Amino acid sequence: MGMVFYSQERIGLFIDGSNLYAAARALGFDIDYKRLLELFTSQGRLIRAFYYTALVEDQEYSPIRPLVDWLDYNGYTMVTKPTKEFTDATGRRKIKGNMDIELAIDVMEMAQYLDHVVLFSGDGDFRRLVEAVQRKGVRVTVVSTVRSQPPMVADELRRQADTFVELLELEPAIARGQPAHREDRPSSDYVE
Repeated sequence: MGMVFYSQERIGLFIDGSNLYAAARALGFDIDYKRLLELFTSQGRLIRAFYYTALVEDQEYSPIRPLVDWLDYNGYTMVTKPTKEFTDATGRRKIKGNMDIELAIDVMEMAQYLDHVVLFSGDGDFRRLVEAVQRKGVRVTVVSTVRSQPPMVADELRRQADTFVELLELEPAIARGQPAHREDRPSSDYVE
């Protein structure tokens, strides 16, 4: 699977929500976030799993709200902020919801408590962050994809990481509706 973890390693997951969603969608599968947590819990000592997403505040119903609430109840630390709406130079209304700063601050603050940071993003802007964390003696795995057209992961981020994990190779372990390991999970609390 390309993942290298040590049994007593303290692991932190940092999930750039919109980036991971786009990568999985480009590969044609849905992520089962419960299985994703189980996968990394089995790899070492999972300290915390952060999920970053911007939320459209003023809408009556945000399509991502149920997911956010579910993740919140099921072991993820949610980091959200309201999206900003603005008008670009051509007069078009755009929505902006970048969580990079929030993610970077949390990674830097958590680094002293972790041996291994797993970053779910392909965003090249995170290269400097990865480098800074590595200087603190923390290993960094980047999870994204080169199998999409075009590839979702920036070359410089992939090269900077200690390990790059291809999201497509995790599909059997983390996709929704995959038969693998169904039997060893209680069905009652499983949310489709």
